[in-house]
Amino acid sequence: MTLAFQIDGEHRPGRWLVTCDHASNRVPPWVNGGDLGIPAEDMARHIAWDVGAAGVAQELGRLLDSPVILSDFSRLVIDPNRGEDDPTLVMKLYDGTIIPANRHVTAEGVEERLDRLYRPYHAAYARLAAMRPDRVIVAVHSFTPCLRGRAPRPWHVGVLYSHLDERLSKPLIARLRAETDLCIGDNEPYSGHLPGDAIDHHALRLGRHNTLIEIRNDLIGTAEQQAHWAGRLAGILIEVQEGL
Repeated sequence: MTLAFQIDGEHRPGRWLVTCDHASNRVPPWVNGGDLGIPAEDMARHIAWDVGAAGVAQELGRLLDSPVILSDFSRLVIDPNRGEDDPTLVMKLYDGTIIPANRHVTAEGVEERLDRLYRPYHAAYARLAAMRPDRVIVAVHSFTPCLRGRAPRPWHVGVLYSHLDERLSKPLIARLRAETDLCIGDNEPYSGHLPGDAIDHHALRLGRHNTLIEIRNDLIGTAEQQAHWAGRLAGILIEVQEGL
């Protein structure tokens, strides 16, 4: 464990790299005394992290016999799934909640967060990705059933991808849709093409097979649910990858 990330199974031999960019809602003590100025109930919400995603990622890595990298800081401190020049890198308002500690953050303050959290996470990510020439990246995220003031989201799982590389994601969507009890989103609830994001940086630019899986967070709130979804996804991912 470091202040920026956690790695599980670094030397597992599998070809996959499982990532969880929003694994934690931790605020380091050197960031505004460890308090972003919002209530604990907001820090427990999806605005601060991807609820349930870390447990799915860790179990998925174990089942795929592959390494897992997880962030160890809240996305509200700095978002590792954004490019360094992205205006949403340090959020000041998210789903109706103002983030007081970010409202007047200075350029120097952002640079410190980059140097101490964001860049070490991405350096470790890059190192793990480079350990095998045939590495396949699968990013695990979660989404809330509903954002404030918007329509409910019906999907159990969304598969996100860029139009620049659909090799793994399109067959994965087709295979998941064969599961008759699932509602699967194709680039839902978000588009998977985000220039400068983690997949762009570590997969698209280097030609690595990749996909991003979003699971609705009310389905993965417990360890048992997380293990269930990891088990369900692991076999499907292997099947689809072997068919490419």
